[in-house]
Amino acid sequence: MRSDGSQSAPLSLKAAAACGLLFLHLPLLLIFVYAFTTEEKSFVWPPPGLTTQWFAVTWNRPDVWQALSLSVRVAAISTLIALILGTLCSAAVSRTKFFGRETVSLLVILPIALPGIITGIALRSAFSLADIPFSFRTIVLGHATFCVVVVYNNAVARFRRTSGSMIEASMDLGADGFQTFRHVVLPNIATALLAGGMLAFALSFDEVIVTTFTAGQQQTLPIWMLEELIRPRQRPVTNVVAMVVVLVTLLPILAAYYLTRDGDQIAGAGK
Repeated sequence: MRSDGSQSAPLSLKAAAACGLLFLHLPLLLIFVYAFTTEEKSFVWPPPGLTTQWFAVTWNRPDVWQALSLSVRVAAISTLIALILGTLCSAAVSRTKFFGRETVSLLVILPIALPGIITGIALRSAFSLADIPFSFRTIVLGHATFCVVVVYNNAVARFRRTSGSMIEASMDLGADGFQTFRHVVLPNIATALLAGGMLAFALSFDEVIVTTFTAGQQQTLPIWMLEELIRPRQRPVTNVVAMVVVLVTLLPILAAYYLTRDGDQIAGAGK
């Protein structure tokens, strides 16, 4: 027993936890190792040598930059749409009572609960029936369908933990709806929106299945990586890009975690 009264975990439990972490993260470590290998055509273990030349090769590949640019633009616009729609939906569901409220909540979260291939087929069919050409806009619309869910889940949880008496007090003191939202509601839900936006950006950035059905001839970075794995030219370049994708998606997730872990400590909560 420790000095603070807590008991340390048994050795077997620690070993099981370590094995679980290795099972989850060892493949990611292999991606990092193979980004430095000197072998160009195949994966050999252990790597015959290590080099940083593939980072320069990747930097000078225009197809990588085109795919990266498309992914960033799609993720940014999808996240913006998700922030607007997700915030409005969460405010309506958490702050008002109306017939069918739970049904609306279920319909909002349904796109992320369905398999991606179902969502992709549904979107492709809808775009085809509406004669909408597959382009940048269709990718954004496809990604926004599930990005809204991430923002909605974060915002609705924070709305429900925010004291309603603060909003009532603001209105009683003469503030209109916009002033109340700006000075009372927004400061309380800001970190939840930021966390939801970061998660939505990461989710959109590495989406493959829905993008496959809505992209047409365009290639986001994950689609480019998939094509490179099928018809490889320089395998280490794919691993360099994969390493960048891991870092790009990991940082927003970590930031979202730290922003929301103290989400129950909200001004006015419990009053």
